[in-house]
Amino acid sequence: MRAFEPEFAEMRFGCGLSPVIAPATSVEAMLAGISGPDAMARRFPIERFDSFGARIAETNALRRLIRANKGTPEAEAADRQRKDIKNQARFDMIHWLGQSMLRRTYTEAGFHERLVYFWGDHFAARGKGGLLKSATSPYIEEAVRPFVGGRFADLLISAVTHPVMLSFLDQDQSMGAGSKRVMTAGKGGGLNENLAREVLELHTLGVGGPYTQTDVRELAELFTGLSFKPLQGRVFRKNYVEPGAETVLGKTYADTLTIKPVHAVLEDLAIHPITARHLSWKLAVHFVSDTPDPALIDHVTARYIATGGDLMQVYAALLEHPAAWTREGANIKPPVDFVGSAMRALAVDPVMMTEMTEKQMRNVVLTPMAIMGQTWQAFSGPDGWPEEDDAWLTPQGLSGRVRWAMAGPQKLCPDLPDPRAFVDTALGASAPEPVKFAAKAAESKAEAIGLVLMSPAFQRR
Repeated sequence: MRAFEPEFAEMRFGCGLSPVIAPATSVEAMLAGISGPDAMARRFPIERFDSFGARIAETNALRRLIRANKGTPEAEAADRQRKDIKNQARFDMIHWLGQSMLRRTYTEAGFHERLVYFWGDHFAARGKGGLLKSATSPYIEEAVRPFVGGRFADLLISAVTHPVMLSFLDQDQSMGAGSKRVMTAGKGGGLNENLAREVLELHTLGVGGPYTQTDVRELAELFTGLSFKPLQGRVFRKNYVEPGAETVLGKTYADTLTIKPVHAVLEDLAIHPITARHLSWKLAVHFVSDTPDPALIDHVTARYIATGGDLMQVYAALLEHPAAWTREGANIKPPVDFVGSAMRALAVDPVMMTEMTEKQMRNVVLTPMAIMGQTWQAFSGPDGWPEEDDAWLTPQGLSGRVRWAMAGPQKLCPDLPDPRAFVDTALGASAPEPVKFAAKAAESKAEAIGLVLMSPAFQRR
């Protein structure tokens, strides 16, 4: 690898340049930011799902009370309380968007924040109904963030078996045709293959991986029993399990009526060579280019296989390869990255974000990003957001970027910086001369800042 360039590293692998946070000085420092204390989680906290579940349990209890006392003052009071809890959850979901952006703005470990986002998108999930619709941030905080520096197997197990994922892919409704519940109670909604299919197609082996429809069905039968309760989180329902052993990719998993075979099959999928290549490709596409150098993918894949999916070693392999540092074909920033890096370059005051009303947060951050093409945590499907530049270079998306670049910064930072200094803050020593000239020649500070943010040098990593 050529000599380490801190500014380029921060723009490519981190959250962008900042006037108050110095970029990491080495690859070792970038990796240390993943395994070190999680300062941003403490400074800008987001509720974990194990706490959020108490809200779901409370609304469920209130719903039962309302049904049992329909038409009474007690039921009316309970209904008001239920609506208050729902409104608070909606507000908190928007507040957690602000916290996530502030983490990007003030982190000294930008690579860590980007990895949390990457894996949160890889394991895209959103609850299907009720308060679970607002629980994606707590899900990522609990099931993804603590595991990004460990083994992929542990991350896979944590995300796939999490209540939000089970709800998103309807796994909590799945039961075997020969299960005790069906055979003795005559009840059952049938086997649901959604989770099994996405685990194979998206989370591990990838589209075109070496699996068949029979593997999908066998894995779905193995997954029967996975469910959750609001206060307990993950639970395993033995009476939902399809009896008998299941065979996935040629390996048979014993019928134990416990979660052990579920963990076993996920462990095996996590270290499969095709999984290694699929994930190495995804990392290279996300951080480097839509068309990464095959040599880079080969290098990262080899390290993944050699270490059994030790993610710290995988990241090290990515960062040490020269092809990861090429400036050709750099990706355009998706809206979340664009807005986050702009906030970082402006060093937006945390008070400005935390004191925003829900309406203000929607108007200043959430709705503009949606117009750009990326509604916060409203994934279009279980495959998360697209990586290809074409997905973001649409007429509406570009129009949304221009409008936000010209008006958004002033709403977040009323005392805008000197545009001449902002060019160096946002783009560093590599700031192109035409951008510097445009910043000096603009008619207003707001226009100058907007021109810098819309420059190709800022729009790409």
